[in-house]
Amino acid sequence: MQLLQEENYLLRSILTSTVFVALLLSLSVPAVSSAYAYDAPGQGQTTKATSNTNQAQKVERVDPNQKTVTAEQVAESAIYMYGSRPLLEQIRRNGLERGRVCKPTCDVPGKAEEATYERRFVRGENSEKDKVRLDQKMPTIEYSLIYGGGRLWGIINGAAFTPRADTANTFLSQQRHSVDSLLRYKEDGSTLNLVGREKQKGLDLYVLNLVDKDKATTRYYISAKTLFVLWLEYEEPSGSGPVKYVRRFLDHRRAQGTLVPYRTILLEDGKQLQETRILTVTFGIKLDDSLFKTPEA
Repeated sequence: MQLLQEENYLLRSILTSTVFVALLLSLSVPAVSSAYAYDAPGQGQTTKATSNTNQAQKVERVDPNQKTVTAEQVAESAIYMYGSRPLLEQIRRNGLERGRVCKPTCDVPGKAEEATYERRFVRGENSEKDKVRLDQKMPTIEYSLIYGGGRLWGIINGAAFTPRADTANTFLSQQRHSVDSLLRYKEDGSTLNLVGREKQKGLDLYVLNLVDKDKATTRYYISAKTLFVLWLEYEEPSGSGPVKYVRRFLDHRRAQGTLVPYRTILLEDGKQLQETRILTVTFGIKLDDSLFKTPEA
């Protein structure tokens, strides 16, 4: 019921009507027009993004009433709804995200373990070449996790350290099993497989499997109405057998012309593990390269 209410809210706030969605997705059009305009919140101005190479590129979109679709149609239509590939590449080339992480939930003040975080990133030509820095502050400790050049390390009290295996796995899983992994499946060389179309709790869903170059699988549940990723599932090995994780995405909003879920809930074997809420996110800011280097460097 909660997911149904969330989707109805998103449909009303982002799209003008269901008819509009059907018309948009049934057209075979370029991924983005040659002059796609967006409004950056708080800036009060409009910028035009142009892409000459995209003018000749045609992407077949999903018609919600179409019985037979392909995995690529679903993925490309979702990418379009999140902002289109050219716009995502231009706007999200770097950014700063601030928020809070609560275990297990942020809805019970004073009874949850809570931390604040800042996440900075510089986007590479694929996910392996991204640079990411996560600064996390808890009541008793502050530390940073930094990913770059295909490796992960940490900084605490100005000194570099090697993160524990569980900490590293949590960080890398968040990168690997994410909405961005679907939005950048071509750049990352991942393969797609359409599991099918099904209904769960009143939601009409496309179910899509993504397998990355390391053979890790992520299953996405995508709304057939809005084409938003509502949740994803994946498994991680453990000593007693595989552990199933579910990451739910809520409160989708537009940030500088692109779609961002401001609330994420992570479940482990059906039990809520943590909740992340974005407070602010800003794309296209200049970041010093020293942020992504070890103290020795």
